[in-house]
Parts: sequence; C-alpha cells; structure tokens
Amino acid sequence: MRALQIIRSAYRCTIEEQDDPALWIARAMKGAGASLAVLLRGNAVGYAVEGQDATGLSIGTRAQTRPPSLDQDINALIGGGTDVYVVAEDADERGIDVLGFAPGVKTIPRHELPRLFAEFDQVWHW
Repeated sequence: MRALQIIRSAYRCTIEEQDDPALWIARAMKGAGASLAVLLRGNAVGYAVEGQDATGLSIGTRAQTRPPSLDQDINALIGGGTDVYVVAEDADERGIDVLGFAPGVKTIPRHELPRLFAEFDQVWHW
C-alpha cells in the first residue's frame, strides 16, 4: 500500500514539541518500512524553505528553548527516500520562491494533483 500524506496546517504543536506531528509520523512510518510521500500545501509549504530559524521565539514569558527545525525534518524525509511535493501555486501565493526550497523538494502545479492522488492507494489529509 502506498499512502500520500497531505499537510496543510502549519506549525501546529511546534510550541510544545520540536517538530510537526505529521512530519514526525511520516518519518517514523517510513523508517518502519511504509511506502509513502508527503504533499505540502497551504501554509505548510513554508516547511520546505531552507535555513529557517525559529530561535528567539517566545509567547509571553515562556521561551521556546528547543525551536522546531522543520526544514531539517524535510531534508531527513527526502534523505530517507520519501518524496516531498509542494503545490507551486500555494508557494507563489505566499511569496515563496521555489529556488529556496530544500534540495529534492518537488513542485507540482495544482491542476496535476488528481494525477498525483491516483498514484496512491490512500490519501491522508492532516
């Protein structure tokens, strides 16, 4: 079985945790032998931007001492053999230049999403 994980909501749980749970589970599943890919869309396209730095983040008096490094999580997924896609129009709408994406991130135009979905047995939307 091949699964495509679509991640649209960005930065959830990154105040309490050091990573996004959807990226974490994708990496854990791949490590256990699952066949899957990740599609970043909506605000989650920012995960693919190289060199993010969330140090100095605080909410009120609470400082995040272990900030997320989501670009490194993306690099680890790609390095482990997981295909990572980004919806090109979603990046463009947010002013993100695809040239700033981590090496190996694949952009896909929105109109080609049905073709991508058809390549998988299951599509999970986070």
